[in-house]
Amino acid sequence: MNIDPREMRQVAAASAPRVDLYAGIHKALRALMADTLLALGRMDHDDALELAQTTQRVLELLGFCGAHLKHENDFVHAAMESRAAGSSGRIAHEHQEHVEAIEALASQTTALLQCDAALRAERTLALYRALSVFIAHNFEHMHVEETAHNAVLWARFTDAELMEIHGALVASIPPEEMMFVVRWMVPFMNPAERTEMLGDMRAHAPAPAFAAALEVVRPHLADREWAKLAASLGLPASSWVEQG
Repeated sequence: MNIDPREMRQVAAASAPRVDLYAGIHKALRALMADTLLALGRMDHDDALELAQTTQRVLELLGFCGAHLKHENDFVHAAMESRAAGSSGRIAHEHQEHVEAIEALASQTTALLQCDAALRAERTLALYRALSVFIAHNFEHMHVEETAHNAVLWARFTDAELMEIHGALVASIPPEEMMFVVRWMVPFMNPAERTEMLGDMRAHAPAPAFAAALEVVRPHLADREWAKLAASLGLPASSWVEQG
């Protein structure tokens, strides 16, 4: 990986926060991965409905991971390579390994759903362990991106240029996928991050899309968290209380 150690030191010494292309989406990924793994670990494999629902959640996670890899390859890695050739090499190689792991896990998940009842316990445990290893690799992988890759991005791009990259990436995401992102990203952000993201969405997205995002987020926030968000966005007081 072609990353100048001096750039890493400059990043560490920087006092002003920079635009971080990874922070929000990686919070979403960590939350989704952890939640899915916990669900698989506690699943009753003898309950057909629970088995179907949980394996579907695993497949949704894997599909989302695949889409995320493509977004990073197409937008973030392309930008890095345009100004620092070779800087995305290590992670690009890991991305290909992750694609192969996703395909293998998807096949393993489908096989679990379709196997004989006598084999479910053994295969559930095997899938749980395989998914946990995949997630562990991804946690380490995301840390490299948040440190080494940000060192390249912050040294070679202005914040305005990083926002252009982010805007192009977001514009490429279909609405259904974006709502999935919002569901897993916003609840696991801190209050300031929630306000910034949803405030930007309100400023640039159609009003129905912003309303849909709030509807997706509300069930996953505690009342106090929702009150803070509503106040920061200047929403009507009546929206602070969950409608039931």
